[in-house]
Amino acid sequence: MGHWGSWDPGHERLLWFFLGLVTAFVLIRISVRMIRAKVRWWPGNLTSGGTHIHHVVFGVVAMVIGGVIGLAAPDDAVDWRLCSAGLFGVGTALVLDEFALILHLRDVYWTQAGRLSVDAVFLAVGLTGLLLLGAKPLDYGLLPDFNLPPHLASGLIALIDLGFAVVALLKGKIWTGLLGLLLPPLAEIGALRLARPNSPWARWRYRAGSRKLSVAIRREARYRQPLILLKIRFQEFISGRHDLPEEPLENVAEQREEAEKAGAPARG
Repeated sequence: MGHWGSWDPGHERLLWFFLGLVTAFVLIRISVRMIRAKVRWWPGNLTSGGTHIHHVVFGVVAMVIGGVIGLAAPDDAVDWRLCSAGLFGVGTALVLDEFALILHLRDVYWTQAGRLSVDAVFLAVGLTGLLLLGAKPLDYGLLPDFNLPPHLASGLIALIDLGFAVVALLKGKIWTGLLGLLLPPLAEIGALRLARPNSPWARWRYRAGSRKLSVAIRREARYRQPLILLKIRFQEFISGRHDLPEEPLENVAEQREEAEKAGAPARG
């Protein structure tokens, strides 16, 4: 395997991770959509003893194998390290594609809650893509003259950027805050603008009936909601529609109790 231009080994591995992440996500979404459409010639869900084996299981295995290979491979074993990065990317895609299932500890894959998995994958793709383009975490790359040692000045800027990112996250701007870790101006914009009305920041600092809360609610309805709908349409064009009703927790608990009485493994 040849090297990619003048990239350093770290960027080469990151590229293979990125390719593994994107490719595995696209392929697994094609697979689950074919299964959902009940295409006869397409292999169905994998089960063992009546238990549905979710693809997050294979993702964890791929991440472990890829991580161990990457740690064990000698420094000069470039091909092994690139393959381990690609395999780790594949595993990451399979795990994040069922992130909502892990969070809720039940199968919410095609429900509205399942959209969180798609958000997680898109966020991982975005962050990795920015790193490939040369973005540096919590660093502008240009240090002002603080008359301080470079490492101290860099640490000071990192703390300031991190503070902006945390404020943006508290204001309910998840994408802006996380992507702002790599592009600090995004975090600054998110931190300085009004919070989303249901965010922790709004609950703590915007009094009921206050002008700030009223403006935040109007902006949410006028600007953010249409953007969210557009994002959902784009994501579901790729990943499929998450339109199944979410099963109440009481029903899930009842099913588990019945399964335990019958001696069968409970799903989810």
